[in-house]
Amino acid sequence: MTATTHPLTVFVTAPRLAPAGLQRLQAAHCRVLYLQDGGGEAEVAAVLARESVDAVISRTATLSAAAIAACPTLKVISKHGVGVSNIDVAAASQRGIPVYVTPGANAQSVAEMTLGLMFAAARRIAWMDAELRAGRWSRAQDGLELSGRTLGLLGFGQVGQRVARVALALGMQVVAFDPACAPGPGTVAGVRMLGSVDELLPLSDVLSLHVPLNARTRHLLDAGRIAQLPRGALLVNTARGEVVDEAALIDALRSGRLAAAGLDTMAEEPLPAGHALAALDNVVLTPHVGGSTPAALAAMADMAAANVLGWLQGSPADPSHCVNPEVLR
Repeated sequence: MTATTHPLTVFVTAPRLAPAGLQRLQAAHCRVLYLQDGGGEAEVAAVLARESVDAVISRTATLSAAAIAACPTLKVISKHGVGVSNIDVAAASQRGIPVYVTPGANAQSVAEMTLGLMFAAARRIAWMDAELRAGRWSRAQDGLELSGRTLGLLGFGQVGQRVARVALALGMQVVAFDPACAPGPGTVAGVRMLGSVDELLPLSDVLSLHVPLNARTRHLLDAGRIAQLPRGALLVNTARGEVVDEAALIDALRSGRLAAAGLDTMAEEPLPAGHALAALDNVVLTPHVGGSTPAALAAMADMAAANVLGWLQGSPADPSHCVNPEVLR
């Protein structure tokens, strides 16, 4: 841990930080730098090479090994969220720099988005809205009633647990797989934990993804695994787009192997104009905003600021918030 007395410089890799986090930094007399609109990996590296930055609050821009190496004063990184696939954690660890996350801060917002996408996909809400706006009274008769169906949760952290409670209240059966959880009764009453992904998929009329992106989960849901789902299943993804083999997903949606999908995350973001997903009327798309309600942004900003100040001021955050805890020893 680092205790310091000089004015602290915190670099936020986004054009703004919610007032809750900014006020915490200002109360500690920090100088706060921002990444300009449209800035990317090169701009992040340029700021870190130019400025004596003590801490980075990381949003979506890539924080590469080169960028980390360019800043000898950098002491701590905190992700504004929980997914660290845009941060070179190994490079930070080599420098002894802890990388913190903000667990639970956006869990309720992501859970609500998950449920919204599930309902929208099941009842073709976006398609009917578009039809009405085009002057057509198209009354879809093929919506899926969710009560009595089985929801499969791939990942059973704070988001998955919140989704499970609502699904159970709807009358759904809920099964889940998480490598951190033993098979048997889950921590949420009524949820049955399974022993593998391959055991989960054939049971899942609706499959919802809640796993981080890493080497083990990239393309975890490939063509073979999509084929294990019941025919006519729904897929909801509020995790990371790259967890799914997108080409295989598009094929399954076109063929009817999957009835519909609700996607808040895609393999390439922003979604390119003319992308095949946007041409499918059985897909509901949102621009990676599941955790971006004002309440969630405020909570993430405040926790991210607390994480960096705690380390810099000698009172580090809960070690469970650190993704490379070996540097804390």
